Amino acid sequence: MTNQVRILGPDGIALPPTGRRRSLALAGYRQIPYDAADLYSQHMATWLPTLWSPDNEINIYRDRIVSRVRDAVRNDGWASGAVTRILDNAIGASLRPVAKPNWRWLQWKTQNKGFDHVWSREFGQVIDANFEIWATDPSKYCDATGNQTFSQMAHTAFRHGLVDGDALAILPWNDEDRVPGKAQYATAVQLVDPDRLSNPYQVFDQRYFRGGVEIDKKGRPIAYHIRKAHQGDWWAAADSMTWQRFPKQTEFGRPIVVHYFETHRAGQHRGGAGIFTPVLQRLKMLIKYDSTELDAAIINAIFAAYVESPMDPQLVKEAMGGDEGFEQLSLNGYQADRAAFHHENAIMLGGARIPQMYPGESIKAVSASRPSSNFTPFEDAMLRNVASGLGLSAQQVSNNWGDVNYSSARSAALEAQKTMTRRQVDFFIGFASPVRNALVEEMMDIDDLPLPSGYKPDYISFAECRAAFCQCEWIGPPRGWVNPIDERAGAILGMEAGMSTLEQECLAQGTNFEDILAQRKYEIDKFDELGIPRPEWAGMFNVKPGGGPPDGDKPAKQSKPAQPETVR
Repeated sequence: MTNQVRILGPDGIALPPTGRRRSLALAGYRQIPYDAADLYSQHMATWLPTLWSPDNEINIYRDRIVSRVRDAVRNDGWASGAVTRILDNAIGASLRPVAKPNWRWLQWKTQNKGFDHVWSREFGQVIDANFEIWATDPSKYCDATGNQTFSQMAHTAFRHGLVDGDALAILPWNDEDRVPGKAQYATAVQLVDPDRLSNPYQVFDQRYFRGGVEIDKKGRPIAYHIRKAHQGDWWAAADSMTWQRFPKQTEFGRPIVVHYFETHRAGQHRGGAGIFTPVLQRLKMLIKYDSTELDAAIINAIFAAYVESPMDPQLVKEAMGGDEGFEQLSLNGYQADRAAFHHENAIMLGGARIPQMYPGESIKAVSASRPSSNFTPFEDAMLRNVASGLGLSAQQVSNNWGDVNYSSARSAALEAQKTMTRRQVDFFIGFASPVRNALVEEMMDIDDLPLPSGYKPDYISFAECRAAFCQCEWIGPPRGWVNPIDERAGAILGMEAGMSTLEQECLAQGTNFEDILAQRKYEIDKFDELGIPRPEWAGMFNVKPGGGPPDGDKPAKQSKPAQPETVR
């Protein structure tokens, strides 16, 4: 143990180290193993962010962030275009599920061999048909407000998730609409603006209230507190200060409120920070810079040239007789002389005027130096920064594909597709599937669905088997092709090698393989009915219904699969 000498002051308190001892002490403190923890360098000394909890990090500043992001999306083409790209690639014009009931689990749970893959196909086709009727009904009973189809509501909800950070919906039971000639089902969806989800009377977050979400001791959401009207509705001021409590689900597990958001930290109960939050400051600076360059270019276009005179105001004053003459004539006399000179000396040659300057005058042209030579590289760099934060390729944000080739465009699209797929699947799990599950529950209750004999819903309730009955895959927009010939040849090679299936390839292009096969069968039959020779691609279908070649015919010639060397 080392004895240290401490020098005390008059008050008996140890004096701070000075001179060499103080320098050595500071040097010891600065020996920090991580640069990220440095407190003394000029780069890190003032960087002292607060360690917030996940809810306090968002909920306190949520309204300010969201209002700024919405303003940018409303008024800036880059931001609006980025949202449009994501929506078109994730939701598209149509969103529909393909039922995939887990028949293996149902067979094990119920000990009923009737749950097999044949039943799964039959049951799924009926469920999908009923869902499509509900989701695309022209009367739009699926929407509690009667304004949108299911795909349109999914589009709006996902947009809320991108811009606001939350998507919120209530699933009311509209039993009065389930009558002959109106709605087939009582299940409906009512989208709610996430702004209305807040703590009653705008109190700060508490132990069991987090941004309008009521939680239990485990942190599990159990209810949502929603204003009767938006706080910006001046015509509904009283309702905007009245909250309704909606349980998350019924006692038997049917969802009442659907709340979707991206979770970035454990213990987070609100989204509140959309995809633009990390890049909003840079995007706003780019908007300002873009506007400034545009203003400068307009000024350059307006002031193309000007006349320069060597006479300054003092010389003009002296030429007009000092202060008295200047006060009487001001610049009017001088300007009148110039005007008269130009009027009297309008020399024309072949219909064109030859300019003749007043003594001492000269014409100066304004150089068209806008936009600045650094503008395009700077804008591209900023857009790449924004694109990286949004999870898109730079070309998708700028919509400029002039400086890329097939390989780079394909690579950028594949990289961006990973983020797009993750967001898409998260939305399906967090929003679309809970809505569908509620509808499937009603189908099981009122429809005569194909179920194996011996299955007793009273013995094993739907709630126990909800996940198995409601399992599905969602068909979104087609991925599309950059090079249709080569990419389709690659898809064929994958199926021929057993690395892919027709179902997977069709899902990637936003179609159902069963619909494709049924349509192809209809087209082949139509060729035969009309006596039109079958095309080459239909040769492989020239078989009897029971299998094998038709009587008196040779086996159909199979088309050769694409060879690897044909793929460029």
